[in-house]
Amino acid sequence: MDSLLGAAHSELGHSQIAETLFIVLAGAAVFVLSLCLFAFAIAFGSPLRRRLGQLASPDADATSWMSQVAARMSQLGTRMLPRKKQERSRVARLLVHAGYRSPHALSLFYAAKASVCVVLPLAVMLASPLMPRVSSGQLVFYALVAAFLGSLVPSIWLDHSVQSRQVKLRVAFPDALDLLVVCVESGLGLAAALQRVADELAVGHPELGTELNLVNAEMRAGVDRTQALKNLAERTGLEDIRGLVALMVQTMRFGTSIADALRVYSEEFRDKRMQAAEEQAAKIGTKMIFPLVSCLFPSFFLVAVGPAALRLVAVFGQLAH
Repeated sequence: MDSLLGAAHSELGHSQIAETLFIVLAGAAVFVLSLCLFAFAIAFGSPLRRRLGQLASPDADATSWMSQVAARMSQLGTRMLPRKKQERSRVARLLVHAGYRSPHALSLFYAAKASVCVVLPLAVMLASPLMPRVSSGQLVFYALVAAFLGSLVPSIWLDHSVQSRQVKLRVAFPDALDLLVVCVESGLGLAAALQRVADELAVGHPELGTELNLVNAEMRAGVDRTQALKNLAERTGLEDIRGLVALMVQTMRFGTSIADALRVYSEEFRDKRMQAAEEQAAKIGTKMIFPLVSCLFPSFFLVAVGPAALRLVAVFGQLAH
């Protein structure tokens, strides 16, 4: 009897602790959300900030509310940047590779990450009335899991965006290289050739066309051609473009013919693509083992061994009788 009472008291104590933890987490989430809303309200309602924004840009009245929210989110994310410079540089490089070159991209990313970490647990807690059979301890666990997933989702999305954009750039690079060779061999200079290639790729491959347009814009703004090409390699993060940029920089440094260098690189790139295709074709035999074993062999054994197995069952059945 005493053991049963002790177990009941301990279970009651655990449930009280879980309920207290749930109340504390819910209160903290509501407090953080209220603080964010209050900060946004103050920022939007401040006449000083509004006047400074109008002085900084005459067309501030035409700015959409989404851009204003992005600016406030950027200010919020600035306070949440990691202390390690290496981590900030890594995330900023990934954002550039994904195509986000805004100076506020890094702070916006961390602001979105913090918002997701707060919103998902709060959504779980607000949905608790719809789950009456879930205990307080389980609800707290679900909220913590939601916060953990909220910290991972933005990073996963960023990695997916980088891979998707690099695939598009990699697909567009052979066409751009062939067009660049043709333009340079026809007598165009490097800047004019890059501009013509960018114009041709604007419809079929807009990602690479935009990057080449940015290279031309940097050249027209006074940036050295070598630095502009190196910036292209850093923005894309592709080894193929990095090799092309290194070749062009070396060609301009030693004063050799750009057309000959591009022609040689184009032939080497075609050989590299052919070798990559042959490598993929050579791997097909190994990759086909698993579908054959899992799909074809069971059917083969069923057809080949099935009748013999049925006959053996029939024979043993007769012997048993």
